Amino acid sequence: MKELRIRVLAGVFVAAGLLSWAGARLWNSLGTLPSVPVAAPIVLALIAAVLAATALNLRARLKAQRERQHDAKGVDPLMAARAVVFGQASALVAALVAGIYGGTFVFLLEFLDIPARRDQAIYAGFSVLAGIGVIAAALFLERVCKLPEDDDNNHGPGTAPAA
Repeated sequence: MKELRIRVLAGVFVAAGLLSWAGARLWNSLGTLPSVPVAAPIVLALIAAVLAATALNLRARLKAQRERQHDAKGVDPLMAARAVVFGQASALVAALVAGIYGGTFVFLLEFLDIPARRDQAIYAGFSVLAGIGVIAAALFLERVCKLPEDDDNNHGPGTAPAA
């Protein structure tokens, strides 16, 4: 399984943000801009919490397993792989959603004197922060589930194995 690249997430975020900003400008010129749901940052924060809790649980179980504690619950490799896939998918979707709300946020900065638009800008800003939280939790989960490197096979040319 390939690691999630921060460059890819940043690219998705920026592309979605630019398209959202341009779409918000166009939509506003044609009529009313759709509102940012109040639930958006809440749902993203819940996903971040689930990812972080999963990562912390797996980290504790893997540590107990490495230390050979007698009551340690093992970690099923398939379950860990599923957790990583869930984290990666969540990070990609969060980058897209955060980019969309980020573009909307930047557009709404022009209208902070209007109370309804100010509220929408606040919801959009919190959505961006919660989306970044999802990405951070997903990267943490991926790091927790990463297999240790095999030292015997990682010696480059001209390096001797440690004795």
